Amino acid sequence: MASERILLVQLADIGDLVLSTPAIAALREAKPNAHIELLATAQALPLLPEGLLDDALPFARQGESASRAFFRAANLRLLAKIWRRHYDALVFFHHFTLRAGRVKFWLIARASGARRILGLQHGGVDFLTDGIADEGFGAKHQAQYWLELVALLGADARARRAQVKREACLDPDFAAASASGKPLVVMHGGSGGYSRARRWHPARFAAVARALRSRQGAEIILVGDRQDRREFAEAWRGIDALNLLGKTTLPQLAAVLRRADLFIGADSGVMHIAAAVGTPIIGIFGPSNAAAWQPWTPGGRSIVLRSGVACSPCSYVGHGIGARGGCAARTCMKLISAEKVLAAADSLLDGGAASSAHDLMPPVVAAAETATERIDILGLAVAAITYEGWLARIESWIAQKARAQQVCTINPEFIMIARRDPIFWHILRRAALCVPDGVGLLWASRQLGAPLPQRVTGSDGVPIIAERAAQRGWRIFFLGAAEGIAQRAADTLQRRYPALLVAGVYAGSPAEAEEDAIVAMVNASGADILFVAYGAPRQDKWIARNLPRLQVRMAMGVGGSLDFIAGAVPRAPRWMQARGLEWLFRLLRQPWRARRMLRLPRFVAAVLWQRAAAPKSATRMQGRQELN
Repeated sequence: MASERILLVQLADIGDLVLSTPAIAALREAKPNAHIELLATAQALPLLPEGLLDDALPFARQGESASRAFFRAANLRLLAKIWRRHYDALVFFHHFTLRAGRVKFWLIARASGARRILGLQHGGVDFLTDGIADEGFGAKHQAQYWLELVALLGADARARRAQVKREACLDPDFAAASASGKPLVVMHGGSGGYSRARRWHPARFAAVARALRSRQGAEIILVGDRQDRREFAEAWRGIDALNLLGKTTLPQLAAVLRRADLFIGADSGVMHIAAAVGTPIIGIFGPSNAAAWQPWTPGGRSIVLRSGVACSPCSYVGHGIGARGGCAARTCMKLISAEKVLAAADSLLDGGAASSAHDLMPPVVAAAETATERIDILGLAVAAITYEGWLARIESWIAQKARAQQVCTINPEFIMIARRDPIFWHILRRAALCVPDGVGLLWASRQLGAPLPQRVTGSDGVPIIAERAAQRGWRIFFLGAAEGIAQRAADTLQRRYPALLVAGVYAGSPAEAEEDAIVAMVNASGADILFVAYGAPRQDKWIARNLPRLQVRMAMGVGGSLDFIAGAVPRAPRWMQARGLEWLFRLLRQPWRARRMLRLPRFVAAVLWQRAAAPKSATRMQGRQELN
């Protein structure tokens, strides 16, 4: 009787293949007589140890996306080879995230001729015969997803360490360092070519290297590829370290890591190799999703460091790729200091710390008692709130001395922008409150069978909050707007409410270079409330990436509200505001807004589609959603 033929598919990068090896090993144990083949990138395949597979099909990527590389002649010949072999089962170690990727996987599935096609089941994927539910990136670690997937073929889904091939590194300097008796600390400053936003600053690596040599007497070993050698040349100048950048194969790198007492690096394939060989790890995470890709170290030791900013992670969250390139500011990585990495390194080198994840500034979440009912409009939770309800929540935050809470004003235009801007999308999803600033949201909520009680605007909310602040002694900081506008707005509100305490006024900018100074200024002012007028979504992104270190109780983007209060821009007459025609007034005064208004028909169409696709009762939600 012919043995069962199984094809496994993993076309992602080195780290993804390493995280697939626990599942491959479990499948091999469950089916020792099966003929198991793997379709994987030619770059990563040398890492696989002998005995796991019967055959490997090398997929050539050469720096391209897998979907684009798939249609190269060499890879199309692979597809023909798959067609000729006739498999019994096919397992995809992939989330089916992109439409182009689904076409590629569909072609592989059809070519395989397999009776059973296994993968993560998600909407729009109809070529699987069975699988497990795709709960989104980070709902489970990637390695656990694949273990549970092969369990459908009889494998054991219990956690086990990844496996990689090791070959001796013959570098004489490495041999001398290994024999020195000193702690060996391997540092990797790269992140592969997929997302450079994951990289920690080279100068901070150098600072950690100097300190570890001084404090621990450590031997520092640098690893990575030739491109890393060029990037780190200046930062490492003058550092006494063994430079193996671009000098090892992947199996040799695995052997180097196996000898190390500690690995320090950002999210990368090299980090996953270090976890596979059992080396204690400090993993530095910023834009990427640590819940999905933190070091897989069953029974081992690792520390994951994250800054805890509200917009992180911004890539591979839920069922989307998100902003894999992060943002220009990269505050999430900047806020992880050399001192924090050193403290973690001392802990691991001294024998402490089991596997753990640390937010250096824990993410801000709304307190349970401030939770409010929310309406789901196109995937975003809009607060079903009134001005009085909002004031009550602010009062609660200030009375409890809560950590800074982000409030976003949201309207149809913002929702449509966020659907194309994943960072803005995640910010709106994670905010303590998204108040309905737009008559279009009232219309949408009625269409969805869960009417919002009131339109709650930033333009009206700022004076209302200022009035309550004057009564309660809350201190307000006004940040942003054009030069002089914030001061005029503050003066206007103080004339209207003489007891109002203005903690500070500053125009500044949302530029990354000014962040530290502005945050220090706001914190030194003792403000309870921060209004930021940089325009959406810049203001909301600035707040999100600085929220954990702000010492205010509420921070809110207020757009053009300060212009209205200062009298620099007139608001629509009251009768137009009452009839929901403020947008028309602004359009008549600023015809350039017409292009932006084209988002409104798309919003209407999307809401009507949501109404048709889901029961009305499903649009009403209680409290805060779990987003990661």
